[in-house]
Amino acid sequence: MYFWGEMLIGDRYELDDLPLGQGGMGAVYGGHDLRLDRRVAVKFLRLPSGPDEELERRFLREARILARLDHPGAPVLYDFGTYEQRLFQVMQFIEGVTVSDLMNEHGPLPVPWAAAIAAQACAVLSAAHTLAICHRDLKPTNLMLCPDGSVKVLDFGLAILRDTDVTTFTRFGQILGTPAYMSPEQIQRGVAEPRSDLYALGCVLHEMLTGTPLFTGPTEYAVFEKQVKERPPALRDVPEQLAALVGELLAKRPEERPADANALYNRLQPFAVDLPALPGFLTPPTVPSPGRMYAQVVGRILT
Repeated sequence: MYFWGEMLIGDRYELDDLPLGQGGMGAVYGGHDLRLDRRVAVKFLRLPSGPDEELERRFLREARILARLDHPGAPVLYDFGTYEQRLFQVMQFIEGVTVSDLMNEHGPLPVPWAAAIAAQACAVLSAAHTLAICHRDLKPTNLMLCPDGSVKVLDFGLAILRDTDVTTFTRFGQILGTPAYMSPEQIQRGVAEPRSDLYALGCVLHEMLTGTPLFTGPTEYAVFEKQVKERPPALRDVPEQLAALVGELLAKRPEERPADANALYNRLQPFAVDLPALPGFLTPPTVPSPGRMYAQVVGRILT
């Protein structure tokens, strides 16, 4: 999708000519904030069939969730507005590569990196779940590995606030989410809870370790059927305890999965050690990383 019209938004955001990518609800453009002289990402709501109140409410809800979620592993929301009757969000511009693109180029990831990426996603989920936010669409394209090795969780377009969202935001016959990463309870009952996000992360972790999606099929419904009924294939050439942990994450019943993101983080930690180099994806170790410097000292503080 191309952006038609003047490329200056709100008298301050100058957009690039072509989008960076397409999200579930819109296109994301790189841009420049002329007022504050900084790089930004601008996401426009996509309305393929004209005005759509449900999509507009969902887009606004995503902005409110990002505004509430204060975590270094989630993008910062700078602004929200309307341009030519289209809603837009202005967010932190994040340099990096999606985990999907990383796997496309690298293949299966080394165990330490798969565990490190999943553990960082857990940290973001822990913050989100504490605020009663469920992501509902965790997948490799929504995880970005930055040059310093940190991970950002992107696209909260399907996220819900569990304490306040009484509206399902689902049209008749429509299941929201990406089939390859949806939990059985989302598929069968339309129910999302924190452990549903853990199931999705289990699908991502399995894919990072094998290089291929967990369940595939010719149609969405074929994938749904496998998510609900089929046992995941066993992991090979993976530490036994990690393979067992992935098996727990992919349990069909939520109560059989790890208790929460905090528990999962602690169990992933032992495997996220001695991370090998990822040439071409990370800043060379000889270059100082202020983010890692800060995190290493914070990690020594006992609370």
